[in-house]
Amino acid sequence: MDLSDLRKEIDEIDEQLIPLLVKRMKVAEKVAEYKIQNNIPVLNSAREQEILDKVGEKCGEYGNTVKTIYSATMDASRALQHKIIGGGKTLRKAIESAERNKKLRITVGDAPIACQGVDGAYSEIAARSIFPDSQIQFYRQFENVFEAVNQGKAKFGIIPVENSTAGSVHEAYDLIMKYRFYVVGSYNLEVEHCLCAKPGAKFENIENVYSHPQALSQCSSFIKNFDLTGINFSNTAAAAKFVCESENNNIAAICSEAAAKKYGLKILRKSIQNITNNTTRFIVISKELVIDEDAKKISLIFSAPHTTGSLYRVLGRFSMTGLNLTKLESRPVANGKFDYLFYADVLGNVNDEETMDLLCALSDELEEFTFLGNYHEICAE
Repeated sequence: MDLSDLRKEIDEIDEQLIPLLVKRMKVAEKVAEYKIQNNIPVLNSAREQEILDKVGEKCGEYGNTVKTIYSATMDASRALQHKIIGGGKTLRKAIESAERNKKLRITVGDAPIACQGVDGAYSEIAARSIFPDSQIQFYRQFENVFEAVNQGKAKFGIIPVENSTAGSVHEAYDLIMKYRFYVVGSYNLEVEHCLCAKPGAKFENIENVYSHPQALSQCSSFIKNFDLTGINFSNTAAAAKFVCESENNNIAAICSEAAAKKYGLKILRKSIQNITNNTTRFIVISKELVIDEDAKKISLIFSAPHTTGSLYRVLGRFSMTGLNLTKLESRPVANGKFDYLFYADVLGNVNDEETMDLLCALSDELEEFTFLGNYHEICAE
């Protein structure tokens, strides 16, 4: 027997399986109708686990493999039931009643925009690119930006969340988890770092370099090659301001060219980041949900049950709907139990019926589920 014979045998088996799977889905539709009439939730975890345990016992050495197939079948059946029942009513209502914005750029009139740092910070560059005509209000810490939005002092806040070199800004994700504000836009800023010092300083005399930990990480090769000592500072522009006000000529700051000009520093070296296309992603946070009609990205927070394969099954639901995850970040829940929440970015639009059905189904099934927003990458004009 050669490979073509074996494939033919598989095809024959599939021909028997397909009608049975279709029949199973039709029965799942009837189950949904029964659950509607009797007000029964779609998910019955105990029954599903009981079925999977029996499958594992019956299939012997193939138990785990066949259980995986059965799990996917159950997930598909539940997705169908959710679609029929129209679950996730709270989430549907929130999304359907959200303000719709047809423009890439969010307009806020005279409302202030909150961002972390001081004049010349990369956050300011991002903020002015997104909101060129708006007032910028600076805050010392990331959480101060969230609080400004929370207290109504600013309608929107600008927060850096990840960098193409240094990775995630974990503090930002922890604050997203804490406040659960909406994400209404994002902006990718190409970041070029400069080594800057007082006008009288010489490169060969520089010993200590001040900057935000992310910037130090993004320039780690340069710092190591020239045997410099990186010292953490609250912000790149704040580091530039500190160097400007210092009496020492043996210290420098890693900051933007704009910050160097702002604080009268001399640029000793340009473009010192590890990679040339160094990019930082900023998000726009808001207490009000605003959805771009042409939105392409969805942000979520969710939990997964403490059972084998639970995260795999949740992620499989996105694949089943044809959605691509571009970001998955796990952050610990501060409860001493090693519980985790997951932040996810997904390419999709809530105007798509299948996407909406999936989000609503997960909002009903998962213990923790927060829809953070559906938005567009905002472009500067």
